[in-house]
Amino acid sequence: MSRALQVYLDELEFEALRAWADERGWTLSQAVRVALNALTRAREHADPLLEASGMIEGLPADLSQRFDDALTHTFVAEPASRSGVETRKRVRRAGKPVRR
Repeated sequence: MSRALQVYLDELEFEALRAWADERGWTLSQAVRVALNALTRAREHADPLLEASGMIEGLPADLSQRFDDALTHTFVAEPASRSGVETRKRVRRAGKPVRR
């Protein structure tokens, strides 16, 4: 069951809330619900990963939907440049067979 709540904000608080919601593509109601949930959830049972939620400002609003894409583009390692240096291949020596 949903219940209505009326809150009065001064102009600066309202504009800050509206800007915060707009950056994320949320309605004002969604922004208030998210903020209330973050402030009131039980800390002793909180998931450490969820604790990190919202710590980084400026992430795309649809990041959770295309997380793998963003992760791939962020952490793609480029091979180290070895200009003029030949790399030697490691040769494994055959060891003694294991008896069972």
